[in-house]
Amino acid sequence: MTGKVHTAPRPDGVPAAPVSFGVNLQAWCVYLMVAHAIPVHRCVELLTSLTGARPSPGFVHGMIARAAAAVQTANLRIRALLTLAYAVCCDETPIRVGTANTSKKAKKYLLVACTQLYTCYLLGDRTMATFKKFIIADLTGVLVHDRYQNYDSAQLGAHRHQLCRSHLLRDLEDCAESHPGATWPAQIQTALRGLIHPANLARQAGRDVIDPGTKAMWLGSFRHGVRIGLSQVRRIPGPAKTVTQPIGRVLLEVLRDREDDVLRFAHDPNVPPTNNQAERDVRPAKTQQKISGRLRSEQTTAERYAIRGYISTAAKHGADVMTAIRNALLGRAWLPPDPTPA
Repeated sequence: MTGKVHTAPRPDGVPAAPVSFGVNLQAWCVYLMVAHAIPVHRCVELLTSLTGARPSPGFVHGMIARAAAAVQTANLRIRALLTLAYAVCCDETPIRVGTANTSKKAKKYLLVACTQLYTCYLLGDRTMATFKKFIIADLTGVLVHDRYQNYDSAQLGAHRHQLCRSHLLRDLEDCAESHPGATWPAQIQTALRGLIHPANLARQAGRDVIDPGTKAMWLGSFRHGVRIGLSQVRRIPGPAKTVTQPIGRVLLEVLRDREDDVLRFAHDPNVPPTNNQAERDVRPAKTQQKISGRLRSEQTTAERYAIRGYISTAAKHGADVMTAIRNALLGRAWLPPDPTPA
């Protein structure tokens, strides 16, 4: 109409400001920084090259806090669903967090609890105080972990455990190198591997048990190897704080005294034998550290991994990560569906 100025309606998520960036560009900021560990200034350069827009580094960095707030409800649901999971893999890894004035040795730990469908992170340390804050005390399923002492603490409640078979095999390899000529490390390793294969086959076939004859054969070999090892690697008497036991002795006692926790996967194929899923889910932290180095802010790092848990869970469910981020910024965060009844 002559004499009139016509303005198209603003797209969804664009504020009524003289200049503003749309939600697609906002989602790209979060996606590049969190999913691909792109540093802030490189993120600005990429967005400028791709879109012609040049957001400020402050705007780009600020998207982490905005996105973390946007996925908070989804993360509460992820946490709740993890507490109901049949088995949960747990791990922790050191990451460098702090300002330039912080000692090079200063570090935090990133804790993860996850399954094939859910991922939950917490930034803290390896103290019992951090473990109490994390989800572990609320879990009802089997804890699959690397034998770090806090997982077994009574302060976190009573849990069933599966000690990671991969860590046990590596420890047994160390025993083989420390006791050349001894047959028991290889015998125990072979027995553990022999139980893994039928357990995997049973799980893939939807069976709850493995072949009884196969299980009995490898269980016998496992126990025999442990007895041989205990007879050859003798315990040195004395207080644990002052006496260092020979390499392999403590491991052999774990294999003997915690057989149920070592071999739970053989009796219940639905329990994963390793915490490899957790190690995969903490690997992005190592990738980010190699690309960007130290993360300067603890608060921003915690927000980064709040987003990471959300997009990891969305990806595990087959959802498009960019769409999940965009919808979260629009106030419509993706939510994991209710679990299918067994």
